[in-house]
Amino acid sequence: MKFDQYYISDDIKKNLSKLGFKRPTDIQFKAIPSIIDGEDVLAIAQTGTGKTAAFAIPVIDKIHRYKTSKRSRGIKCIVMVPTRELALQIGEVFKSIARHTKVQVFTLHGGVEQDRQIAKLQDGIDVLIATPGRMFDLINQQAIKLDYVSTLVLDEADHMLDLGFIEDIKYIKKMLKRSHQTLFFSATINDEIKKLAYSQVKSAAIRIQVSPKDRISKNISHFVMFVELDDKRFFLDRFLHDHPDSKVIVFVRTKVRAERVNKAMDRAGIAAVSLHGDKDQNERTEAMHAFRNGTCRVLIATDISARGIDVPDVDYVINYDLPEKVENYVHRVGRTGRGLKLGEAISYCSLEEKPLLEEIQTFITKPIDIIKVSKEGYAEIIRTPEKAAQELLDLVAEHESWLGAKGKKSKKRKK
Repeated sequence: MKFDQYYISDDIKKNLSKLGFKRPTDIQFKAIPSIIDGEDVLAIAQTGTGKTAAFAIPVIDKIHRYKTSKRSRGIKCIVMVPTRELALQIGEVFKSIARHTKVQVFTLHGGVEQDRQIAKLQDGIDVLIATPGRMFDLINQQAIKLDYVSTLVLDEADHMLDLGFIEDIKYIKKMLKRSHQTLFFSATINDEIKKLAYSQVKSAAIRIQVSPKDRISKNISHFVMFVELDDKRFFLDRFLHDHPDSKVIVFVRTKVRAERVNKAMDRAGIAAVSLHGDKDQNERTEAMHAFRNGTCRVLIATDISARGIDVPDVDYVINYDLPEKVENYVHRVGRTGRGLKLGEAISYCSLEEKPLLEEIQTFITKPIDIIKVSKEGYAEIIRTPEKAAQELLDLVAEHESWLGAKGKKSKKRKK
């Protein structure tokens, strides 16, 4: 079945065609009819399967058909997401699908001034994509009205649970004044997620699980290199120099590590941008823009960027540090091998991280091939200019010492 055969408006069909959407993915095929019919949906699908469009297409179509003009009486749909980057990305998907329709879309997040956001809300919008913090700030200021909300979407719900947004989710549900449709989307499922999901959707909700056994796209090849903790930067340096035209995301464990690795790459003459929670919104937006448009081909990020970020044509994901939660491995490597494209995930594993590697291997049920490095090759990679200079100084000192000793022996013979 093609999108032009769906019972959706012609304007949306035209937009989908321009975006290159011809046939629905599995999650879209299974979710769109149920959402159009007004049913609650609990959907579990791996990253890179087109989840955003699975709820954006029917939500936009329903609002577009309902409205008689572009003027909006109030918010019809709220999409709650865990991070600013994801909010901005989903906002772009909604806007591209809603182009030339009567649907007004607005993305709301922290890190920027409120006045302009409040002004936009007062102009009238239909779909609000928001992070919880800023949304509740403006609800408390009565800048956001919930009187007309008929659809609530919870995206990356498992990550929202990890970040402690469970009470926010329950609270917004209680605040909605009219009967509403709930769409619950998540990349992973466990007992906590099931409990949260079943408490938020109707008992008759449609349950959709796409490829539950395949946690990771088959398009991704997995590799590991055993590297000492302090030597990782040299291996990354070598890899990036050997792949100058590739788009690469490097995942590290902490904000401090992100900055250290970024500075190390800068010293090595490699242009990179970093993304983490200590960056202000302008810095984060600029970093993502530079990486997305190819101005900078290396992004060094913490796990804040592992969820849902869809950047075209990422060739490699480097796990500079192995994630402490095995689920995050799935989300990290899901940034490559998206759609029909192939990708590679390479992990640098130190001695201390071997237990994490074993957990990941068990969790993903896919082989992680070992890239073997000879002792000579390893030594050559970590032989930095500084080390080479020191080796030269040591050699000169050794030579001078040898000459000195030889001179003493000569003097003794003369005597």
